[in-house]
Amino acid sequence: MIFFEHHGMEESEYFQVFPLRYTHFPLHLHRAYEIIFVREGTADVLVDQKEYEVSPGEAVFVFPHQLHAITTSPEAAVTIVLFSPELIGHFYMNYKGVVPEQNKVSFRRLPGPDEQDAVYAQKAFLYDLCSTLVQETGFTEVKYSPKTRTIHRMLLFVDAHFHETCTLQAAAEELQYDYAYLSKLFLQMTNMTFTQYLNHYRISQACYQLKNTEQPVGDIAAACGYQNLRSFHRNFHRMMHVPPGKYRDLP
Repeated sequence: MIFFEHHGMEESEYFQVFPLRYTHFPLHLHRAYEIIFVREGTADVLVDQKEYEVSPGEAVFVFPHQLHAITTSPEAAVTIVLFSPELIGHFYMNYKGVVPEQNKVSFRRLPGPDEQDAVYAQKAFLYDLCSTLVQETGFTEVKYSPKTRTIHRMLLFVDAHFHETCTLQAAAEELQYDYAYLSKLFLQMTNMTFTQYLNHYRISQACYQLKNTEQPVGDIAAACGYQNLRSFHRNFHRMMHVPPGKYRDLP
């Protein structure tokens, strides 16, 4: 799944490509690097509170544990590449503890069949992008405030519990923070209430499953934490502007 914090931890050299159409992914983070390539249309990508408008021929290079979100135009087509730090170990060790001053980069081509199947082709493709990043921007030391670290923990809580009953009260108890404080902080940092974020997160997970599995819609709804199928359909249509079945059939 595209949001899971354990991306990049399942195996030492993890590389996966996700072609996607019109979509919205709420704020998330993970240990893996993520590169968001825009093939058609435009995408608005938020990385650590910096906003980037991305057009065809451009990409956003997200470092491990950077908070990021993506919203595309209706006609947009993007390709997302997730890969473990170990796959570019030399670059990872040299740039550990820093993040790009500018996450948006140019790119010459998208990953092809060779990169998806052969580890040395993957490394060559990624190191070429790393070289482009180094040429186009500087780097700054990672300095996350206590508030940002708390948001990190809250997002990871959602990632771990979105498929079951998931409440702000439970998050407050697990993180050992005051409920009212977390409620206010979450709204301040994400411009969403905890419940709104949870619904966006669940629907985004459902979008991924609809496009990448053949599971029935009802099973996907249940796997994403919806006990009521009607609520799932209502939230899905409100966020994606089409029913789940039609979304699955979109090219």
